[in-house]
Amino acid sequence: MGPALSTRSQQIVAGYASVAANFDVEKLHREQGVNIPTSGASINQCPHAAAARAAARMADDLASAAAAKKSLDAKGSLAGRPVHHKAATESTKAKHTGFDYEAFYKGELAKKHQDKSYRYFNNINRLARKFPVAHTANPRDEVEVWCSNDYLGMGNNPVVLETMHRTLDKYGHGAGGTRNIAGNGAMHLGLERELAGLHRKEAALVFSSCYVANDATLSTLGTKLPGCVIFSDTMNHASMIQGMRHSTAKRVIFKHNDLEDLETKLQQYPKETPKIIAFESVYSMCGSIGPVKEICDLAEQYGAITFLDEVHAVGLYGPRGAGVAEHLDYDAHLAAGSSPDPIPGSVMDRIDIITGTLGKSYGAVGGYIAGSEEFVDMIRSYAPGFIFTTSLPPATVAGARASIVYQSEYLGDRQLKQINVREVKRRLAELDIPVVPGSSHIVPVLVGDAALARAASDKLLSEHDIYVQAINYPTVARGEERLRITVTPRHTMEQMEGLIRSLNQVFEELNINRLSDWKLAGGRAGVGIPGAADDVQPIWTDEQIGLLNGTAPRSLRNAEKSVVDMRAVTIARSRFDVLLGPVYGELQPTEDFDTPAVGATFKAPLVDREVAHGITVSA
Repeated sequence: MGPALSTRSQQIVAGYASVAANFDVEKLHREQGVNIPTSGASINQCPHAAAARAAARMADDLASAAAAKKSLDAKGSLAGRPVHHKAATESTKAKHTGFDYEAFYKGELAKKHQDKSYRYFNNINRLARKFPVAHTANPRDEVEVWCSNDYLGMGNNPVVLETMHRTLDKYGHGAGGTRNIAGNGAMHLGLERELAGLHRKEAALVFSSCYVANDATLSTLGTKLPGCVIFSDTMNHASMIQGMRHSTAKRVIFKHNDLEDLETKLQQYPKETPKIIAFESVYSMCGSIGPVKEICDLAEQYGAITFLDEVHAVGLYGPRGAGVAEHLDYDAHLAAGSSPDPIPGSVMDRIDIITGTLGKSYGAVGGYIAGSEEFVDMIRSYAPGFIFTTSLPPATVAGARASIVYQSEYLGDRQLKQINVREVKRRLAELDIPVVPGSSHIVPVLVGDAALARAASDKLLSEHDIYVQAINYPTVARGEERLRITVTPRHTMEQMEGLIRSLNQVFEELNINRLSDWKLAGGRAGVGIPGAADDVQPIWTDEQIGLLNGTAPRSLRNAEKSVVDMRAVTIARSRFDVLLGPVYGELQPTEDFDTPAVGATFKAPLVDREVAHGITVSA
């Protein structure tokens, strides 16, 4: 793996997912059949030990961890236990007779190591004032983050942080209980009104996460609807699959984005049978986009309702960020503006149930559903995942709402993200680096081997200060392992150049297949398939991005600050005038933003405008 990796690998243990000493790692390799080259190599070249670089400054912690690990190994414990597991000692470990629970746990972990699906968690701490930069276990070790789902960097947008601080000062931290018991506040109700208006639906309901929203909604619907059959895309997210399993409904799987296969299976059931077609708009591991309009056609023809997961699309698609369903009727929704009224016949209006997240493009946490008032009220009344869960904190809810309002009023972040994504995909194609074709913002770089994907991720982090998480089974199929890259509007041209250069070097050093290699091998995971295109037309058109009329934003350079749109800030702030009071004085920016000064009252609409970094912003 090279002398550089050997040197950097010696600095990894603190903040990474293994506290094993050399003896333990050697033992694990023998047990798992992993061979380390003897010529010029050492145990420190193991890819399991190459992800963080802070151990040199945390020797005391390492020594303590190694001592605790040695104690466990003396009792037959498996090497390589994650640091977030507390070491069990003879005095604290429970004594059981009969079934050997600890042996069972170790056996299950051994299976994960055997099939290379064991997950290692890197210690990554995103810096609000330096996004997309983070530090590792040691605050002085900084890396660039290239796999965050905070797609637009809204987790540190100044108006979001300001709103959260104000809410925290007035309402405190926690919500105080479930929505039924002390946890149903004006902030929660305001967020749900905002979400319903965003999707032009009658109502919305907020959950602690979209995993819970999908699970609770599908399990409740599938159980309450008599004789229900749920038709599920084979690449649906685990939360949707879990919800179906928790229901009493029959589940029918159709091939990914295959309308012919879906229709064939729909035809097997009477039109009167309750049916749900569950699918996603953007599939996050491959970057493909679902045929939303065509599935609506089939649902109407065969008497089904549609359940659309827009988790990886809200905030990113459509003129207001409502998702792919909005984007498919871009001009109509742009003309309708902020009206909450549905647009009859539009794709978004034809979708029965929309689910989304607050934890990705909106930079917060939580999930939601949107649909008819009766549907939402039924889920509110019957879904255990909603009823028995503590409500989200008011500050989190307020920050999420501010983020949604800001993005619904400002197009520039979405446009710039698409421009940067196009640039990265173009540069990767020039270097013959295989990207799974897709029309979305996801950039999945195919590796095709679990150990190589892990090694590539470790090498990028330890030698190039670039964090890209490896995606292995069961998230993707075996043999389709990849590096999932997410490009944001805040990545600079220099950072993108560094990513491309580093990826190319890692591919060379690890001898990872290029696109041309996959073509010779017959293709895999959509890459290099004979007769198929190497790329796909993006869903965002040149006109929508602003390339045709010269209004497209320009990618940032190092030392340039991101721009806050002050018109959007004004509108976002105004949503909280009643609860928090009107804001006076300047918006306090983080160092990463260039925020124009604001007048004293900050309540009147702003009309003067200027251009900064190629983006038109309010002054």
